[in-house]
Amino acid sequence: ESLQRNNDQIREDRARTIGEDSELIYRRKVEDIGLKIKRLEREQEGLIDISPLDRNSLTFADFNPEAFVQKDMELSLTIRNLNIQLEVTQKRFEYLFGKTF
Repeated sequence: ESLQRNNDQIREDRARTIGEDSELIYRRKVEDIGLKIKRLEREQEGLIDISPLDRNSLTFADFNPEAFVQKDMELSLTIRNLNIQLEVTQKRFEYLFGKTF
């Protein structure tokens, strides 16, 4: 049966395979961007942690305001760009595959 397939059947099989692969890769890309955003947001929140070095200590961790501001700004811009990328990628996924994300 496989040897007797006509061109239309072969094209349909190839199109289905390409579509499935593309959808999976696109979905994974959207998920990867979302994961990056969450990790960066956690990192950004961790920047403001000035907890004592241990539970019995009254000495706080060293805090460098200039380094904090620089890193916070970098993370904010990266998160903003990733949010834009995520929004565009999700909309494109929905358009291409007719599924909501």
